[in-house]
Amino acid sequence: MSTALLYACTLLLLGLSFSRDRAKTALALKKAWKSFEGILPQFLSILVLVGLMLAIVDESLISRLLGAESGALGMALAAAVGSVTLIPGFIAFPLAASLLASGAGYGQMAMFLTTLMMVGIVTLPLESTFFGKRLAVERNLLAFVYAVLSSIVMGVLL
Repeated sequence: MSTALLYACTLLLLGLSFSRDRAKTALALKKAWKSFEGILPQFLSILVLVGLMLAIVDESLISRLLGAESGALGMALAAAVGSVTLIPGFIAFPLAASLLASGAGYGQMAMFLTTLMMVGIVTLPLESTFFGKRLAVERNLLAFVYAVLSSIVMGVLL
C-alpha cells in the first residue's frame, strides 16, 4: 500500500469517529499527542545517532561487516549487537532498512532484528525476577535458536 492511501484511510476513519462521538475522538487525539510527545525525544536522539553512524561509517565497511558475503562472522556480529541492544521496533526497522540500502545482507539484518526483538541479554535479570531464572534463560535460548534458523532461511531465500 502506498503511504498516501494509508493517510487517506486514516483521515476517513478519523472523520467517521469524529462524526460518531466528538468528545471521545478529541480525548483519543489528546492521548495520542501525549504519547507522541513522550516518544519523540527518544525517537529523535536515536535518529540523530543512526544518521551520524551512517554518515561516519562508509558503505564498504557496512558491507564488509554485515554484507551477504560476511557469512557466519557477519551473522555472529548481528546476533551479538541485536541481543544486547535496547532499541524500540519503530526505530529498529528503519535502521535495518538503512543498513540494507548501505550494503548489509538480508540474513544479517534478519538476525539483527530477530535477536533485537526476541533475545534480551540486558533485560535478563529483570525477566528472571518475574519468570524465574530457568524459564528466562530457556526462553532467551529458544529465541536465539529461532533467530539463527530464521536468519539462515532469510539469507538463503533472499
